[in-house]
Amino acid sequence: MDMRRRVPRRVDDGNNVYNIIPIHNLVADHPSLRFPEVRAVAEALRSVGDLRRPTYAPWQSHYDLLDWLALFFGFQASNVSNQREHIVLHLANAQMRLSPPPANVDTLEPSVLRRFRKKLLKNYTNWCSFLNLRSSISLSDSHSRRAPSDHRRELLYVSLYLLIWGEAANLRFVPECICYIFHNMAMEMNKILEEYIDENTGRPFLPSISGENAFLNQIVKPIYDTIKAEVDKSRNGTAPHTAWRNYDDINEYFWTSRCFKKLKWPIDTGSNFFVTGHKRKKVGKTGFVEQRSFWNLFRSFDKLWVMLILFLQLAIIVAWEDTAYPWQALGNRDVQVRCLTVFFTWSALRFLQSILDIGTQYILVSRETKILWMRMVLKTMVAAGWIVVFSVFYTRIWNQRNNDRGWSTAANARLLNFLLVVLVFIAPELLALLLFIVPWFRNFLENTNWRIFYLLSWWFQSRIYVGRGLREGLADNVKYSIFWILVLLTKFTFSYFMQIRPLVGPTRALLDLQNVNYEWHGFFRNSNRFAIFLLWLPVVLIYLMDIQIWYSIYSSFVGAAVGLFQHLGEIRNMQHLTLRFQFFASAIQFNLMPEEQSLNATRTIKNKIIDALNRLKIRYGLGRPFKKLESNQVEAYKFALIWNEIIYTFREEDIISDREVELLELPQNDKRDPKSYWEIRVIQWPCLLLCNELLLALNQAKELIDAPDKWLWYNISQSEYGRCAIIEAYDSLKPFLLAIVQYESEERSIIRTFFQEMDQWIEMEKFTRNYKMTALPKIHEKLVHLLDIVLKPERDADKVVIALQALYEVAIRDFLGDKRDKDQLKADGLAPRQTVAGESLLFSNAVDLPPASNETFYRRVRRLHTILTSRDSMQNVPENLEARRRIAFFSNSLFMNMPHAPQVEKMLAFSVLTPYYSEDVLYSKEQLRTENEDGISILYYLQTIYASDWKNFLERMSREGIKSEGELWTDRLRDLRLWASYRGQTLARTVRGMMYYYRALEMLAFLDSASEMDMKEKYQQMAFIRRGENISERSPSRTLSRASSSVSLFFKGHERGAALMKFTYVVACQIYGSQKAKKDPRAEEILQLMKNNEALRIAYVDEVPSGRDEKEYYSVLVKYDQKLQREVEIYRVKLPGTLKLGEGKPENQNHAIIFTRGDAVQTIDMNQDNYFEEALKMRNLLEEFKACYGIRKPTILGVRENIFTGSVSSLAWFMSAQETSFVTLGQRVLANPLKIRMHYGHPDVFDRFWFLTRGGLSKASRVINISEDIFAGFNCTLRGGNVTHHEYIQVGKGRDVGLNQISMFEAKVASGNAEQVLSRDVYRLGHRLDFFRMLSFFYTTVGFFFNTMMIVITVYAFLWGRLYLALSGVEGSAMANANNNRALGAILNQQFIIQLGFFTALPMVVENSLEHGFMNAIWDFITMQLQLASVFYTFSMGTRSHYFGRTILHGGAKYRATGRGFVVQHKSFAENYRLYARSHFAKAIELGLILTVYASYSPAATGTFVYIALTISSWFLVVSWILGPFVFNPSGFDWLKTVYDFEEFMNWIWYRGGVFAKAEQSWETWWYEEQDHLRTTGFWGKLLEIILVLRFFFFQYGVVYQLGISSGSRSIAVYLCSWIYVIAVLVLSIIIAYAREKYAAKEHIYYRMVQFIVIILAVIVIIALLEFTSFQFLDILTSLLALIPTGWGLISVAQVLRPILQRSKLWEAVISVARLYEIMFGVIVMAPVAVLSWLPGFQSMQTRILFNQAFSRGLHISQIVAGKKLKADL
Repeated sequence: MDMRRRVPRRVDDGNNVYNIIPIHNLVADHPSLRFPEVRAVAEALRSVGDLRRPTYAPWQSHYDLLDWLALFFGFQASNVSNQREHIVLHLANAQMRLSPPPANVDTLEPSVLRRFRKKLLKNYTNWCSFLNLRSSISLSDSHSRRAPSDHRRELLYVSLYLLIWGEAANLRFVPECICYIFHNMAMEMNKILEEYIDENTGRPFLPSISGENAFLNQIVKPIYDTIKAEVDKSRNGTAPHTAWRNYDDINEYFWTSRCFKKLKWPIDTGSNFFVTGHKRKKVGKTGFVEQRSFWNLFRSFDKLWVMLILFLQLAIIVAWEDTAYPWQALGNRDVQVRCLTVFFTWSALRFLQSILDIGTQYILVSRETKILWMRMVLKTMVAAGWIVVFSVFYTRIWNQRNNDRGWSTAANARLLNFLLVVLVFIAPELLALLLFIVPWFRNFLENTNWRIFYLLSWWFQSRIYVGRGLREGLADNVKYSIFWILVLLTKFTFSYFMQIRPLVGPTRALLDLQNVNYEWHGFFRNSNRFAIFLLWLPVVLIYLMDIQIWYSIYSSFVGAAVGLFQHLGEIRNMQHLTLRFQFFASAIQFNLMPEEQSLNATRTIKNKIIDALNRLKIRYGLGRPFKKLESNQVEAYKFALIWNEIIYTFREEDIISDREVELLELPQNDKRDPKSYWEIRVIQWPCLLLCNELLLALNQAKELIDAPDKWLWYNISQSEYGRCAIIEAYDSLKPFLLAIVQYESEERSIIRTFFQEMDQWIEMEKFTRNYKMTALPKIHEKLVHLLDIVLKPERDADKVVIALQALYEVAIRDFLGDKRDKDQLKADGLAPRQTVAGESLLFSNAVDLPPASNETFYRRVRRLHTILTSRDSMQNVPENLEARRRIAFFSNSLFMNMPHAPQVEKMLAFSVLTPYYSEDVLYSKEQLRTENEDGISILYYLQTIYASDWKNFLERMSREGIKSEGELWTDRLRDLRLWASYRGQTLARTVRGMMYYYRALEMLAFLDSASEMDMKEKYQQMAFIRRGENISERSPSRTLSRASSSVSLFFKGHERGAALMKFTYVVACQIYGSQKAKKDPRAEEILQLMKNNEALRIAYVDEVPSGRDEKEYYSVLVKYDQKLQREVEIYRVKLPGTLKLGEGKPENQNHAIIFTRGDAVQTIDMNQDNYFEEALKMRNLLEEFKACYGIRKPTILGVRENIFTGSVSSLAWFMSAQETSFVTLGQRVLANPLKIRMHYGHPDVFDRFWFLTRGGLSKASRVINISEDIFAGFNCTLRGGNVTHHEYIQVGKGRDVGLNQISMFEAKVASGNAEQVLSRDVYRLGHRLDFFRMLSFFYTTVGFFFNTMMIVITVYAFLWGRLYLALSGVEGSAMANANNNRALGAILNQQFIIQLGFFTALPMVVENSLEHGFMNAIWDFITMQLQLASVFYTFSMGTRSHYFGRTILHGGAKYRATGRGFVVQHKSFAENYRLYARSHFAKAIELGLILTVYASYSPAATGTFVYIALTISSWFLVVSWILGPFVFNPSGFDWLKTVYDFEEFMNWIWYRGGVFAKAEQSWETWWYEEQDHLRTTGFWGKLLEIILVLRFFFFQYGVVYQLGISSGSRSIAVYLCSWIYVIAVLVLSIIIAYAREKYAAKEHIYYRMVQFIVIILAVIVIIALLEFTSFQFLDILTSLLALIPTGWGLISVAQVLRPILQRSKLWEAVISVARLYEIMFGVIVMAPVAVLSWLPGFQSMQTRILFNQAFSRGLHISQIVAGKKLKADL
């Protein structure tokens, strides 16, 4: 098969297809080519000059430097084309930003290239320095001596690196490997440039690789194949991490000089680096070994645990003295010396750390890394030595003290010797403290690659390339240190006085307790130490985790304080908006418009002070800046254009109505139509702000009848809006009256004269003397009546005449101050000079109403009518809550601190990247109409949830010519689909939102360059174009294109070029190629998106068959060519193999990132949205990259998110509230003051070139990087980056809205955090960060999930401990002793301490208070509690703890698709059971059983109040975990659905299925899948699982001694005999299972006979026991309570031992018993659900709880849930 058949030839080659700029044709008519900088860079690339040409390929005249490199090194042509445009765009943009501009704009400025080269190759130069290599970059030292050849060489280095990067495929995840490749290839390039002669051939030097695709085949593919082979060894992520090398291991191989010794150049494919099979020959793990163990938490954060353990020991020692305050005890020398035992503990912990290092990292040791082994062994020996040394010295102290019988001089001397030893021991910590105080020196030491510093630090940490110089500046140090000092002081004070000290008394009492009456066979009869251990266990667990609570409390208030200083929440509603709106124009001009800059753009201190003062003036209204607006028409026009465009965007999105547009917009004049052009002297504020102002002024005029003009006007002018309302009404009245009267009529002259006379008296300030103020209400009444008539659809001219006559008579008769007769009126021009006989009315033949098509005129009349008549405050305008929220946020952000906006031409360029797989692009007609089992379609659901949006949509469609809703399904189907899709989590919504950037940039580019005349002309014409166009003729899809912008209609042409230069949107549609091949409708919809969005590009992976069972893979970029009217292929870069080696999403991003452009890239997920008004602030945000935050410039700009799914249901609201507090207050505190914000997903903005040279936007190793996003933050921090957070801009984000979706998301995140615990990134951050930043890092990442799990473990420890005390008899003995009641009090205290966890909800309340007001926050919190939010959060806690713990122990983390759809469908009981049986139901039943047994046998629980106080939190947890899935399940308590659900559940349980049965069909298949984690876990995981199961056997041990048949015996034989019962039950179950298998189907009588025999035997045994023993009937129930957990324990052990047992016949019995247990669990869970379903009223109550948010908006959710959809509805 020839190449033409294997690789499809691009049919578009002949048409000169290009991506953004037609570089191949610099004289083409393209708007971007108007920039001379583009041509300058293109010419620089073509300056090949005298470079030696390749000898084996023909050189053509149009070739440039990239072609030269491609011919020498074998790069792909498409890669060359891609990087050519990449370089041209970036350097052109960089040169456009120069200030002052270069003298010659037609040549590439050397400084631009130099800065780019330094940034791009910064990581490479650091790598060379780290390895003590001489860099391959060979340039002149002095800038002044640089020759043109140096600039060309600099351009060659940049081009070579980008060509390597652009073709590296998966190797982009291993950045130092790319450095290695670049180093060698640059060295070869230098030899070519310097005309080296090859010693072997005697000819000019040639590179070691050359030919077509040589780089891909000879360099990339061997390394790729090695990575792929390692990935194959991972067995799809189920193999231990120790068994294979991931991306990090491959990359870290290049952190040592052995890569040069082993790999060599050209690459030696025989090197052990490429060996993956033989253990002895291959290169194993590099740098770190990911071992699956909870000990990783100790290893990574050992400083934290050392602090906690040492303080606990100190606190117990001091508290044991039983003094009121600790310092009183510390005055005792004995106590002081005992406190020194903490150093024993400290040294023991160091020894433990060294043992763990050996146990987990021994795999790293090889012949090449023997020094690592030596260090680990030495550290273990030294740690053990310190234990011995401390023991010797400490023993000598007490020996001397005891011999001297006091603290003699000799004893004190020995104490001093011990302290000297301690000083030596802690010397490294003191040195670290000193370096912490001077962080810059620590950074210098770590970043300096001097060998002496490496030798000094060798003992303490390995020398690695990352994690060096991570210290922050002194100011930041002080801030986060104070924060954590306060947190720790609070925590330790609380722990001492409320946790540790109260337990000392009960502990002593239990130690002194004698003659305990044990109720079982006691193994610790002479000691109560085990009881004391159980008493202390929950206390210690709480002690270890409660820093999380104190962190939540402090971070809430610190976050609120930071938010206040950032001016968040100052505008919360429309009322606040009204107060600030008059300063909007100045705020927009100040923040969003470029300031006038001199040629020297350096900002001095003076400029900064002036800037701050101006910002204060705008923020607080100092200097009345709106006056400036009236005098500055350009500023006013810009303000109006921006504000109106925002409002029109709202209308396009259907979140406001046409009427609300009129109330919110700033009116526009059109001079071409005299009837529509009304010259108004003041700012025409939105009608919303002028409501009631004119009526208030009328009242003032009536009250101040005799007041002079000045005084009256002074009072009215106190309100700016009142002043403007009166002037606008007056200025509008004259043109209105003239517009409805014929041009040459006498009546028109009367009107003019009347107004001229009034203008004269107003100017002379004698208006009140010459006119009667008492007549104003009558004039107002008549005028309103006239406006009403004019605005009616049926325009009756006669009625207008009558109304005009009435208005005229009032004005002449009542309003004029002096009475005038007809002659005087005629003389003054206020009456007609001639009266025609028969005409009774003045305006009979003079009325000429404008036609109905003059929309601008009638719009102005409606505005005048609104100003004259509005009485309400219009606080509910707009009606849509989302529109109000967006206006409020945008308004508030204008008064926050943000960088000044540069001109669009001078802004940083950026891209947006969205990974997409196969989610919904656009809802299809079938999706919208298809009804679920309850008769509800997606469209009906959306119509109900978004009722106001639907009403606005219908209004828009009606305006565009739709007569009935039925036509939507035919003529405007696409509009309907778009409307629905924009309210779901679809790709169409995301694309629309991101394309607002393009639209905003075009408008801003126009405003940047528009002159005053341009602005005036466009402003005046806006109304004509916007209102006069035939909207119905516009394509419905144009709402996504730039033609939808009213401003875009006046663009001069350069705006499009500027926007294209600055913005690119790439969607990585990984399988778009296969979707096209399969004719998937989603492919057609994606094509339609490209068609409607000029800046949108689609990147996908194309699979091309190349032979038998072989494929070739290509990264392809396509766009829609507007000229050719079809999709065209732009680039096709061949890949070394399949794309997906690790996690799919990061590799999808990685293949598409080569097609992005600009200095920054924003990562946007498929569930996100954007807003036009926020897109206006993007150029401000990008300026943040230029500012220093601390000692570093940002590399990631964190952006605020708005969760837009909060109104769907109560669950969605809870999730939204939780997520909102995390992405706002949480991120705010992490960025400032804690300086530890990471990247927690989208929509952060990355410094693109910084990240593309350091591993990309995420990590992709299988399983370990399942939470791929956060590793970008880890990598950024470890490599010296800086992550900031900015809240003046926001991006929309959708979240899961159903409980099952939320639980799967929580499971994914918890599993991802568990994998993070194992990762090298977390270990290195835990060790390389300073102590306080390490605390911040721990408690905001993996520590949060660990402490969540600790809460659950604490509940377990508390209840199992209480059960032990109750069943053993210790509790009874303690209660009998009156002196020991304090023990019970201490126990109760611990239960209440657990409830401190409620403080973790504090951030949510505080953030809500900050942004929406304190009372609103409290009301929301109360409402959430009434809607059972606590049940939801408790349930989520169970999900997180289960998956976090299980993943650390056994693995099994995987991506869980949540669907992101709308959830109104009832989930069956079987589905809920499958999802929650192990994570919630089994645990809840276990805890409920413990609580029941404890209630039966505990002396302390005999009192109802005591028992409730003791167990209420635990019972709440049990109820939440059992009922949670049904409380938040639509129709969860519907009786019929409950019955059907149980039938389905039983069918599922008994259906055996076959080999291909799915978990949804067969219980057995599901049961096996639930054990998958046990199949992949290691030995220690299995052992720990069995140890945890032993608790069930203890349950049996405790309960059997309570049976009547035991007759009070305490012999161990009682327990052993109970196993006979267990074995008998198992044997019987095996017999019954065997009989069912053999006889149930065909010989049913035999099966019944076996059952009968078993029952008879059981009856006989019970009778015999009753007759001959002390057996009681109650023993049957009690024994069930004892033995049910035992059976479950045996099943759990059998699952662990499955590989052994599965081969035996015993396994069938295990399955049979397990099935019975599942049925029993199902019945237990179903019982309360059935009871609540049967009781009346619970279903409606549950519906109200679940959908209360929707109810509050007047929606009919009950119809949705019950399926009572009206037939008339769509």
